[in-house]
Amino acid sequence: MQSFKSIIFFVAAIGIYSCSKAQKQKSANMGKNSSLIFPQGEKITNKNFTGTAYLKMLVEADSVNPTAVGNVTFEAGARTKWHLHPGGQILLVIDGVGFYQEKDQSKKILRKGDVVKCPPNVPHWHGASADSGFIQVAVTNNQKGATVWLEEVTDKEYNAAYHQ
Repeated sequence: MQSFKSIIFFVAAIGIYSCSKAQKQKSANMGKNSSLIFPQGEKITNKNFTGTAYLKMLVEADSVNPTAVGNVTFEAGARTKWHLHPGGQILLVIDGVGFYQEKDQSKKILRKGDVVKCPPNVPHWHGASADSGFIQVAVTNNQKGATVWLEEVTDKEYNAAYHQ
């Protein structure tokens, strides 16, 4: 009888441990997923980015509304090429630490909650800092034309001191 009780106790202990571990894992995953406002999206494979970045289009521009909205996730060190938007762009920083720089201006550091208004036809770039990922929502007015992609951001430009 003692052996039977030991087996029951052992089985019950394994069951409780397994349920507890599964619940902890579920909670950990829920915390990670619940911190994301929008899905990460698909890996960007074009040549307009250096490093690894992902895009989830939230709103596609069309003939009724020429504004596109995309969630862009940059891994540490990833960035766009220099580019400009004929209709301007607004960046909403969702998470991480990143940079924004307009041509002939100092690079600015961006943090969660920051908003950047990119003027029409002003060359600029944006992306993650070297040691942190960066998530932004980009609101782009395409009424006056599509994004114009320019040259790559050099390592010297990327690594230059930034303005707080």
